[in-house]
Amino acid sequence: AQSTGNPALLPLAAGATYGENDVARDIAGGILAQALPVDFTRSFHDTTRCATFTEITSASHPHPYVIHTRIEASEDGKVTRMESVVTDEDDWVFGADAHLAQTRVEDWGEIPAERRDPREVIQAAADAYIDNWGDPDLPVPHGTPCSRLEGRIYTGAKDPQGQTCTMGAFPQPIKTGNRRYVIDETVGAVSIFHDFSWIDAGLPADHPGTPASQTFRVENGMNRYIHEVTACTTPKCGR
Repeated sequence: AQSTGNPALLPLAAGATYGENDVARDIAGGILAQALPVDFTRSFHDTTRCATFTEITSASHPHPYVIHTRIEASEDGKVTRMESVVTDEDDWVFGADAHLAQTRVEDWGEIPAERRDPREVIQAAADAYIDNWGDPDLPVPHGTPCSRLEGRIYTGAKDPQGQTCTMGAFPQPIKTGNRRYVIDETVGAVSIFHDFSWIDAGLPADHPGTPASQTFRVENGMNRYIHEVTACTTPKCGR
């Protein structure tokens, strides 16, 4: 659907909902109506929730994008809910070329069955990372190596075999609300869609937050890769 710009290819259920950056919209007028070259894509699948996650990097398009998409489906394979965090040049530390160069060389392959973490362990490792933003004293199970890809910023550039995922304390605690999960034990992956509390300076006090997606590869109960895309509601938030 994305590569052809034809959202009608999606098997939508009656009453299906669609949204981009936490805003409900008509799927025919959204990003799926644009034919984008898919330079790299990665998906994983949650067979417990009947949900999927997909990361799309379109760096070669004249208007580059990095898109994270979460889909919920019915038992008969129809899409009941679809939501995307769509980022481009106005968004947090955006850089599709740099993002593409790193994401395509990472190993998110299937983990042998005897070494897989249960879904509760995978979610706990990811939640600990986000919870730590609100309380920097909370421990986070980062493995070694561990690297973070945040927009165009890759923390492992200087130390590929080191643990470079630790964030450190923020100027003020960050709370995140409305977490939505996709967990795939076969690849140790979890996606969390959520909202930042204060990163977007132009937001009114009653706004739910800045749309963001964090994606984790967890190995042996510890974070290995972390990807973040954040859609500014005011252009170039935080820069």
